[in-house]
Amino acid sequence: MVTKVSEYGICPFATTQRVLTGKWALVIIYQLSTGTKRFNELQRLIPGITQTILTRHLRQLENDKIVERKVYAEVPPRVEYSLTEMGRKFQGVLDAIENWGLEYIEILN
Repeated sequence: MVTKVSEYGICPFATTQRVLTGKWALVIIYQLSTGTKRFNELQRLIPGITQTILTRHLRQLENDKIVERKVYAEVPPRVEYSLTEMGRKFQGVLDAIENWGLEYIEILN
């Protein structure tokens, strides 16, 4: 039987694809690349995402060590999300995706 580590840990493309699984993962990473955000702020910045889906993606990205969650001991509680060091290393990929996307939009018009 193939384990997750052997299935994804060998191929960098399969590993990256697993981390970016889901419709919103890339958009969430992009929004957090511009700075730390609170949950409601992320939800406002990503039109069309539901609270449930945002929660699910943030938890998965946290498990994948791309996003970190910081809870402040305040009343009411304040929770902030930011990229981990590994998440910040994704910035070059985001820049390349943005450049490619802009070029592709141009040829579509």
